[in-house]
Amino acid sequence: MKFFGIHIFVTLLFLSLLTSGCSIRSMVINSAADALSASGTSFAADDDPELIRDATAFSLKTVEILLEERPEHAGLLLTAAKGFTQYSYGFVQQDADFIEEEDFDEALRIRKRASKLYSRSIGYSRRGLEVRHNGFLEAFDTNSDSAVAMLDKKDVALIYWYAAALGLNIGLSKDDPMEIAKLPQVGSLIHRALELDPTWDRGALYEFMVSYEGGLPESMGGSPEKATEYLLLAIELSNGERAGSYVAYAETVCVMRQDRDAFVENLNKALAVSVAEPSADRLANIINQNRAAWLLETIDDLFF
Repeated sequence: MKFFGIHIFVTLLFLSLLTSGCSIRSMVINSAADALSASGTSFAADDDPELIRDATAFSLKTVEILLEERPEHAGLLLTAAKGFTQYSYGFVQQDADFIEEEDFDEALRIRKRASKLYSRSIGYSRRGLEVRHNGFLEAFDTNSDSAVAMLDKKDVALIYWYAAALGLNIGLSKDDPMEIAKLPQVGSLIHRALELDPTWDRGALYEFMVSYEGGLPESMGGSPEKATEYLLLAIELSNGERAGSYVAYAETVCVMRQDRDAFVENLNKALAVSVAEPSADRLANIINQNRAAWLLETIDDLFF
């Protein structure tokens, strides 16, 4: 596997030369940092979530080691922000959801771990945006709506992962007023990303908006109608090849409306997405299909 091979190679090389002369050491660190931050999609195209779970933990620690040496490496900061969010959602938070009915205390412990991992991602996103735009964080923490005007199209990936980690962490911290108070920041970020590059990553921003508009109560600004519009846009841009769009709509709008038939229909669409061939969405689709299957199994807990 090319992606996995790059990680192993640069890590072993980095560790083996850690005590070498300064010029060689600097060269190796820079090469390793560039390789990790520019790696391809082999992990995303894999069909074995358990294998990727194990490999990702190793890769993320490698990134953190390199960030200690190159704390302002923009590519590494993005890789860390993206990686910790994906790992926490796909391999930690979902574990808690799946076992909650049988072991509530263990699910609670796992969710606390997931929250810590999201916090790491948030930290790396914030650092990445500050590296790109000096003074952004102070402005953002003062007034997020006005501060996001500092961001440009090159920032969209960092904006997305910042908003995703922040939103997911808020979802795990519903009893924490300080975290809930950050919800407007999620809106500021994701709406700015939509302004800058609405078709980014084949509709990923629209898929995010399905969860955002569909998950918020209407009293807090959510809109099932807008979520439905965003679902159609996400499906159009991805050619219907992303299971996550259907799962997000089922979990939010369908549950909120108590529309059991639409819930089943959308989850079956998610399960029908092909994962037979390698693609940039293959691993995410498998993870989302596992969630879709679990949601169908627990349907009676969601509809009354």
